[in-house]
Amino acid sequence: MKEQVLQKKQEVVDEIKEKISNSQAVVLVDYRGLDVEELTELRKQYREAGVDYKVYKNTLMRFAFKDAGYEDFNQFLTGPNAIAFGLEDPVQAAKIANNFAKDHKNLEIKAGIVDGKIISVDEIKELASLPSREVLIAQVLGGLNGTISGFVNVLQGNIRNLVYALNAIREQQEA
Repeated sequence: MKEQVLQKKQEVVDEIKEKISNSQAVVLVDYRGLDVEELTELRKQYREAGVDYKVYKNTLMRFAFKDAGYEDFNQFLTGPNAIAFGLEDPVQAAKIANNFAKDHKNLEIKAGIVDGKIISVDEIKELASLPSREVLIAQVLGGLNGTISGFVNVLQGNIRNLVYALNAIREQQEA
């Protein structure tokens, strides 16, 4: 019986470790004081954004973070914690936690991991202020489009001037 329990715990540790390694961002929050309705709303927001939000035992998370190479992260694993794994977009996990914490004072952001670096609450708030991935892509493409349009206009101007010059030469030769 004890062997089965240990095996199940190891499976959970492996699951957490895999999510850490596959995530673009990880955000740890203390949800103490939130009622069931608020927690359901938070879970819904995460689910709609494609963020995996889960509650694990701190001891299992400690093993997973240590195995994943983030032993320093264990200092934040006190009290009731939930963890959000931003699998696709590094901004969404931080943005949802930050916006939810503004409206619900009982949600406390504790720490996070982005690009293999442990980040503080202030850095999570900065990350949350960034536009989403889609908006950033649209801004880059808009900038490129403007540059390309300007380049095309310059080329058209040169071609137009060449046509005017050739037309003037033709008119001069006809006269």
